[in-house]
Amino acid sequence: MWWFQQGLSFLPVVLVVWSAASFVFSYITAVILHHVDPLVPYISDMGTTPPERCLFGIMLNISAFLGMATMYVRYKQVEALNPERSRILRLNKIGLTLGLMSCFGLCIIANFQKCILYYVHVVGACLTFGVGAIYMLVQTILSYLMQPELHSKDIFWIRLTVSLWCWSSIVSMFVSSVVLYSGLYGTNLVQKLHWDPQEKGYTAHITSTASEWSLAFSFLSFFLTYVRDFQKISLRAAVSLHGQTLHNPPPSSVTEQQALLVAGSI
Repeated sequence: MWWFQQGLSFLPVVLVVWSAASFVFSYITAVILHHVDPLVPYISDMGTTPPERCLFGIMLNISAFLGMATMYVRYKQVEALNPERSRILRLNKIGLTLGLMSCFGLCIIANFQKCILYYVHVVGACLTFGVGAIYMLVQTILSYLMQPELHSKDIFWIRLTVSLWCWSSIVSMFVSSVVLYSGLYGTNLVQKLHWDPQEKGYTAHITSTASEWSLAFSFLSFFLTYVRDFQKISLRAAVSLHGQTLHNPPPSSVTEQQALLVAGSI
């Protein structure tokens, strides 16, 4: 059995690979069609112009669904491992709520392009990256509280390092974006897709875009830390049948029905 066939370890792997592919394929398409500059454009710029906008939106919507599934499985795993630790259970519920909000923000990013509905797009980005960063912090705290009985110290330090990487990228992106859009380098820069290295504000622009890419890959790296945990978990669905047909049977046959229990793995 391959490592990604153990338990549900394939789930975070598919999430990371699919999300990375959505960035890479959109980037390649946008660069080939000369819609963006080759040197680290904004990720959102790759979802601005057709046809890459269509590809970007579809793939990110699927990424949001995969993210929700991954976060839910993580929630159920922590809940099952700590049935009587109220502090961890509260944090676990908070983490799930934050994670679902982050996935909803990803859907907003995918479907509301920044050149069309900029402020809605910004709200989606704040939900995805801002709330998502808090989700990562909550999961890191949970890893700390669950060590060494349920979690190794190594995985806690790895998640803490990735969380710090994420937060440093957020700070860098926020500062450079504030400088870039402060009005010192012109107006209507949100619509600008092509930059000349000799232009004023180019350094702030590159810093901002590089920080955004760094932030995106810090998220993907964090979900990779779930792979080993997910190897030790599986989900089962129990289906209870209260009849042998899918229509209302005659009254005389009601007493003859038997309840059947069918269990299967998913």
